[in-house]
Amino acid sequence: MSKRCRLTPLAAVIAGSVCLAAAVLQPAAGEESANAAHKAAGAAVKQSPYSPVNLPPRAKGYYELAQGIDHLSARRTASGNLIRFSYRVTDPVAARPLGEKTATALMFGRTSHALLEIPVMDKVGALRQSGPLETGQEYWMVFSNKGGLIKTGERVDVFVGSFHVDGLIVE
Repeated sequence: MSKRCRLTPLAAVIAGSVCLAAAVLQPAAGEESANAAHKAAGAAVKQSPYSPVNLPPRAKGYYELAQGIDHLSARRTASGNLIRFSYRVTDPVAARPLGEKTATALMFGRTSHALLEIPVMDKVGALRQSGPLETGQEYWMVFSNKGGLIKTGERVDVFVGSFHVDGLIVE
């Protein structure tokens, strides 16, 4: 038998193996179009089917008694480019760090690990309310979320000087 005849069955086995492997690894035409449509829709990130729970009543009670604030919220505004943190003052003495102009305010996204700051405008100044706080008044501060780093439903922590709020959910 010639050398060529001996290699033909071996070449056929290898070629068959390669074709079989390619067929197994290649998705079906329907799956490929579904995957392309899924990626085009921007749904590449899998989200939990469970609805997020905001601060528990015990935490709300703590912030009201120890920090002097209630009605805490974090909401996306301006098409998601800003996140507004708002609160109502119940005890101005306990909530004093929130009204200090020199206190640095930061927002930290737990999932995205993004650290946001309050933007400072040339003619307007920092986008936050500061000064002496009054009981029953609602106050706010706005954090720059340029690029949409923090998404709706993500938990965030807010730091203002020595003041710290844990686990707010962005609405």
